[in-house]
Amino acid sequence: MTTHAPGHGSGIEAEPVSAAAAPLPGRAVISQRWTDAVFLHWRVDPAEVAGWLPRGTRPDTTEDGAAWVGLIPFRLERTAFPPLPIVPWLGTFLETNVRLYAVDDRGRRSVVFRSLDAAHLLPVLAARVGLGLPYRWARMRGERCDDVLRYASERLEGAVRPRTRIAVRQLPGRVEGDALADFLTARWAMHVGRRHGTRYWRNEHGPWPLHRGELLDLDDELLAAAGFPGLADRAPDSILASPGVTTRFSAPGGDR
Repeated sequence: MTTHAPGHGSGIEAEPVSAAAAPLPGRAVISQRWTDAVFLHWRVDPAEVAGWLPRGTRPDTTEDGAAWVGLIPFRLERTAFPPLPIVPWLGTFLETNVRLYAVDDRGRRSVVFRSLDAAHLLPVLAARVGLGLPYRWARMRGERCDDVLRYASERLEGAVRPRTRIAVRQLPGRVEGDALADFLTARWAMHVGRRHGTRYWRNEHGPWPLHRGELLDLDDELLAAAGFPGLADRAPDSILASPGVTTRFSAPGGDR
């Protein structure tokens, strides 16, 4: 899969998309379990996302020249800061994020988060202040009933308090060897914009066990609040679901 970057002539080829992660560059400093994830994605023009990306990055696009916007709810569990044990209670909560896809001037692909709504206030504040991630405190519900995953949230801070409601049926049969599914889910880093530059965080986990999904319900305001009005008015271009993975993060790289 190649990367096209209209208007950005860096001349650097993006690293290959791979369903398997490279080893972390250093020891793991955070580990987590991501459970019952739903991946809803919309195809957009790269110009729609370019202005939201941090310094030194540009839109990562699929072979058709499209950029992508994701809406992803899941349950975050078993948070730990190795070598310390799992954090009780505060280390488990629901999260829904709006995310974009970027590549930097060294060809490194990543996720860029526009927003992360989460149901525990203390981790929200810690991640926002300590890591620079755009976490927001929200009231959230989530459940799995057989093959149906349901999530709902309402933001509890800020002048605008968007809501979302999502229901997806996980379909039988695994998705394997699918270039688009790998592009949207096999992401082994995030770029985080900070005041003095852009931080690069690596993570690793086993390949996502992916399934196609059938959208049963979507009533969303998070996409519009993240800068993409009207996007939720049309059906997602990709719907995937996964029982989850256990992931690890190394310490971030230096500012750009």
